[in-house]
Amino acid sequence: MKKILLIATGGTIASRYTENGLSPQISGEELLSFVPEGGEFCKTDVISPFSLDSTNVQSAQWLALEKAIEDHYDSYDGFVICHGTDTLAYTAAALSYLIQNSRKPIILTGAQRPIDLPVTDARTNLLDSLRFAAQDRAHGVCIVFSGQVIAGTRAKKERTQSYNAFASINYPPIAVIQQKRIIFYIDDGDLKAGNTLFYHDMDPRVFLYKLIPGSSGEVLKHLLPDYDALIIESFGVGGIPDYGENSIAGGLKEWRKAGKPVIMATQVTNEGSDMSVYQVGQTIKDAFDLPESFDMTLESTVTKTMWILSQTRDPAEFKRLFYRTVNHDILFR
Repeated sequence: MKKILLIATGGTIASRYTENGLSPQISGEELLSFVPEGGEFCKTDVISPFSLDSTNVQSAQWLALEKAIEDHYDSYDGFVICHGTDTLAYTAAALSYLIQNSRKPIILTGAQRPIDLPVTDARTNLLDSLRFAAQDRAHGVCIVFSGQVIAGTRAKKERTQSYNAFASINYPPIAVIQQKRIIFYIDDGDLKAGNTLFYHDMDPRVFLYKLIPGSSGEVLKHLLPDYDALIIESFGVGGIPDYGENSIAGGLKEWRKAGKPVIMATQVTNEGSDMSVYQVGQTIKDAFDLPESFDMTLESTVTKTMWILSQTRDPAEFKRLFYRTVNHDILFR
């Protein structure tokens, strides 16, 4: 029987109603009591490094989760993290970079309704997660939610209330879970051959700047002292508008002069960026030698940048690491 570590971190799945709205109140042991069927195929222990609404989760909590998993890695066959849905995709992406090439499954899940309600998705999601974590072929960082297994770098929350809250972006689901059956779509068991790598740092000083028509480059100059990298969420396949005075290009010059990376991403969820398509993209890419996110999710672009900054500040090495595929995060380049 597989031995699984349940890591409870709060979130809606563990919440109860208070006079001020939902708040995490339910312990990890209580969560398990709602899915006694899990005892048929795995033995589960529980820890709780923190209990938060996931709106309050940031890099400090990602590092705490990495440490908890690294500390217990040799003692368990798999890990299930119960987490709030609002920043679940960010946490899954961050852990994909902090724990690379894991031979064991590291599963994140949550729910749109608390587990103690009569009608909820929580019990199914938790039981599915335990089942997948106990599967011999499972490995790496994944999200299990609404019957889908999504690579940790490819998930995005697309619905605020529906049970099918998450989608796999620009990449197929790893597997689906139907009743007690796990059907794999992606067979990447060969990735289990290498050594598992644990990382212990991230640089949170990354700013995501969403362009709107009329954006001014002056904003970028004001951001420069406080941030180590800039991600520009551009229009369409990617490009920088030219509004003449106070242009975005002028702001980019200041960032490049300071030796700080600027990454181009897109506001469009599906199909990714390609700055070579239009003059407004190609001209900027040639002038500033900007890496772009291509088919990566925004969550992966942000957390990968944080991880790389903790490894290097060399521009060439930054670009090399940015374009190196980690947990299926990028196909184009």
